[in-house]
Amino acid sequence: MTMDETRTGLTACRMAQADKVLVLGALAGVGIGLAVAFYQGFRSRRRGSGPWDYLNPANAQAAGVMMANGPGLPGGQAEVLQRLEALLQCVSELKDEMKSLKNALPTLQEHVREELRGRDEARRASPLHRTTPTRRKRAAGAIAAARAGARSSEEAESEGGYMTALTDSEEEEQSDAEEEDEDEEQQPANKLCVLLERIDRLHQGSDSDKRECLDLLLEQRAEFGQNSTFLWRLIRAYCDVHDISATLEEKKTTAETGKKVGEEVVGLDPACAESHQWYAIMCGIMADYETVQNKIKNGYIFKDHLDKAIELKPQDPMSYYLLGRWCYAVAQLSWIERKVAATLFGEPPSATVQDALSHFLKVEEIQPGYSKNNYVFLAKCYKDLGRREKARKMCEAASSMNTVTKEDEEAQKELELLCPALGV
Repeated sequence: MTMDETRTGLTACRMAQADKVLVLGALAGVGIGLAVAFYQGFRSRRRGSGPWDYLNPANAQAAGVMMANGPGLPGGQAEVLQRLEALLQCVSELKDEMKSLKNALPTLQEHVREELRGRDEARRASPLHRTTPTRRKRAAGAIAAARAGARSSEEAESEGGYMTALTDSEEEEQSDAEEEDEDEEQQPANKLCVLLERIDRLHQGSDSDKRECLDLLLEQRAEFGQNSTFLWRLIRAYCDVHDISATLEEKKTTAETGKKVGEEVVGLDPACAESHQWYAIMCGIMADYETVQNKIKNGYIFKDHLDKAIELKPQDPMSYYLLGRWCYAVAQLSWIERKVAATLFGEPPSATVQDALSHFLKVEEIQPGYSKNNYVFLAKCYKDLGRREKARKMCEAASSMNTVTKEDEEAQKELELLCPALGV
């Protein structure tokens, strides 16, 4: 017996009982009248002529006694007798049904538990399983109703039990509607999470994976183009494709497009550290394709957004590594480049080798062995500052790391030039 069948049986029993209660009520007045008539007839017989006088039609009519097929009985009394017989039959049927209901009540609680257990197992097997407070309350209410029914058959017969069944049905429909709304809200979020995981895997892959990564992001931009976590990955994808592009024209076009996306992202969500970080990187890349004036301008933009990224996410080693590279490049500016910067902007960018060294050391502090290139730049800084022993140790540390990425390959080339100069 299922939960629905149990509820349907109880409802039918209650409705049948209600109908019979109405019949009893209708016939109650007739029964009382008959009882009074019998009592009055009995008293008159005790006062009257003989013990068999009630067989006289006149006395029988006064006493209210009749037989179904008795001759000479008034039609009204025959009708009353028929109603009494119908009443007795209804009472008998009602007793039978009450007995069946009482027999079913002790097992009702177990049926409810089995039904709820089956539903819970089915929902746990579903990938979209969620237990909502409304559903928990509905299950608890069903168990409480079963316990109440086991305690008292009168409570099971009450109209309140019927109303509870209706309320549970309405509550279930409302809960299902709420769950559908939650599913609709969570579907885009789940889709974005799956997409970003795939994007991050492609970013770590081959050259073809990186191109596929950019194509996939562009396909989904119409749907997720207002999400900063999506857009900063789009900037990163443009950086990756720029690095693997074969022609100068393709490199420049990719860098220009990536920079425009970066401008959009930092305006959309100024509190996203990764957006500032990758926009700064695109500005640095664009410096290779700009005039001296724009190159210096991009240098200022680069520094400003890296500072913002560090402010928002102070434990990201990549931002310190990039800032160290910027400081080292500024420290190597020629006299003429400084003059041009002073002419165009009033004050040239300022940074020293010691500033660069402090940022590279911060990278090592946050994440030891961060990259082969970080060790190479530590060696360069120590060499420029005259600390050759430290520089040699950094070269040895860089040589011990495997060459995996293209940046590692560039670091290895630098290392091959640097080691002989330091006697390594």
